[in-house]
Amino acid sequence: MAPSLKNHTCQEDRHVFSGSPTTSAIMFSAGVLGNVVALILLEIRRRKQPASLFQVLVTSLVFTDLLGTFSVSPLVLTAYLRNESLIGMSDKRLVCGHFGYAMTFFSLVTLAILLSMAVERWLSIGHPYCYEKHMSKRCGYISIVLIYLVCALFSGTPFLGFGKYIQYCPGTWCFIDLHPSKSEHKAFNIIYASCLLVMIVCTVLCNVSVIYHLLLMYRRRKAHRSSVRRQRGHKRHRSISKEVEHLVLLGFMTIAFVICSLPLVIQVYLNTYFSQDSDKNYVIPLLLVSANPIIDPWVFIILSPPVPRLLWDKLCKTAKFKPNQEKVRSIHPVLNQSNPLVDSGGGNVMKVYKEVPGTAGS
Repeated sequence: MAPSLKNHTCQEDRHVFSGSPTTSAIMFSAGVLGNVVALILLEIRRRKQPASLFQVLVTSLVFTDLLGTFSVSPLVLTAYLRNESLIGMSDKRLVCGHFGYAMTFFSLVTLAILLSMAVERWLSIGHPYCYEKHMSKRCGYISIVLIYLVCALFSGTPFLGFGKYIQYCPGTWCFIDLHPSKSEHKAFNIIYASCLLVMIVCTVLCNVSVIYHLLLMYRRRKAHRSSVRRQRGHKRHRSISKEVEHLVLLGFMTIAFVICSLPLVIQVYLNTYFSQDSDKNYVIPLLLVSANPIIDPWVFIILSPPVPRLLWDKLCKTAKFKPNQEKVRSIHPVLNQSNPLVDSGGGNVMKVYKEVPGTAGS
């Protein structure tokens, strides 16, 4: 009789313990389709207008998600089809090491790019002078290279003995050792979880600051009522609308990554400090981390600029025209009647309307 999953760690198994490739195949297909469609939409938008720094970062995020999907999902499907675990595919644990490296690397890179997007929006809204003077697409490309380089070096330290990648049930997963016994492995886990947590907090704070500055911009535009300032307000309205589009997209991507990564961060801390023995605790966090590259492109597709733009325009029109209509009705109730009024002399409603303001001088 096969051992129960609760007491079986699968660390040295050379065959797949249980499960079905159906879920992995669906996740792989959804991830590839979503990322490809998102890249096509970004390319269409780039041909219509020059790419901004924010679009450069979004493109790099989608490309990273696509690369991450191709790095791990085919290995899971191959393991199921061959009934061989990741360790069983190679004698030197190369496949397992690659899988663990990819999981660690892409989780860090994805959140680092999200943080870069949040910082870019924060500088653009909160510090426009500094943004216009120092920020450019070149800064975006340099940031992406640095993010990839730092994350690649950190994710490779387990191959040098600082940290460890092990196989998990049902034999189709490899990730950092969530039950470390050596102090250096514990230190690696703490650094990894702390990096994720710090980037999550910084991203949320940047988004909150952007929301605050957008509210200030909206109040300033609403306060200006002169004819000249109305024209400027129209330009500001379009500027705010564009910023809201970016904020909505970034906000939902941040929410998705927080939901997908925060359980793993909590689990790493709990296992490192409290040495929990239940192997069931890490299944859901690992699944959520794997689902994030699938969710991100679909969030971008659903929240393409037409959607938030329509919502923002509708909100602004409702707030702008509804009070004016009520004010007109209260001052000139005669305009709300369906039939035109005719005075005793045969005049139409325009005559009555012209005489109403003149009553103050009579």
